[in-house]
Amino acid sequence: MKTKSFSPVGSLHPILFFAVMYAVALFFAIFICSTLFYSCNANSSHIGREEVKPLNSPVEQPSGAAAVTMAMR
Repeated sequence: MKTKSFSPVGSLHPILFFAVMYAVALFFAIFICSTLFYSCNANSSHIGREEVKPLNSPVEQPSGAAAVTMAMR
């Protein structure tokens, strides 16, 4: 008759669970902290920088009846 009904790996489940949860928490902590670090130390010249170019409006040509009237003068 078998006297031992559990395997050695079964007794390691709580330890493995906490080890995996520690690794996941460490990964997310590094990810979140590095994101905050890079956002706080970002170069302010790149944030919200938008170049405004002047509009190059072409000279409007008269159209329709105005063009005919101007051509007749």
